[in-house]
Amino acid sequence: MNFYQSLGVLVFGSRLKRLSDAFLSDVNRIYKSHDIPFEASWFPVFYLLSQQEAVSISDIATQLEVSHSAASQLVSSLQEKKILKTATTPDDARKKLVTFSPKGRKILAQVLPVWTALQQAMEQLIQEGEHSKHLLSAITDIENRLEQTPLLSRIETHLQSP
Repeated sequence: MNFYQSLGVLVFGSRLKRLSDAFLSDVNRIYKSHDIPFEASWFPVFYLLSQQEAVSISDIATQLEVSHSAASQLVSSLQEKKILKTATTPDDARKKLVTFSPKGRKILAQVLPVWTALQQAMEQLIQEGEHSKHLLSAITDIENRLEQTPLLSRIETHLQSP
């Protein structure tokens, strides 16, 4: 048992972050080794646009559960790289629609096989462990409970108790 495992729930967040960092590092290494100019952090926006031809920045923010500012910054970054393009809607000049540029569509075609392989590898990994089969439902359960009562409130309650 390593240091992190020995501390149990006290370092739950740290363990999730370490797992996430390792996961994203390997995924980014795959893109790099296959000469695909793509970063794992772009996945949510790319996926949304792969499912819909055009998406507003507000819809991106809503669907990804991030601030409008965070969604706008990511879109702007990808726009600077000439991967995405934006245009105002004819009915509301304040509303921007995001679409792939030709370069973005080319990158999407390159990443789709990686996403398929990634999904297969992750499904295989989850099936290998006795407890990992329940991982996604357990994470969803924790997310839902934290939405009802944030961790901050839970900690404060325990700090106020004798």
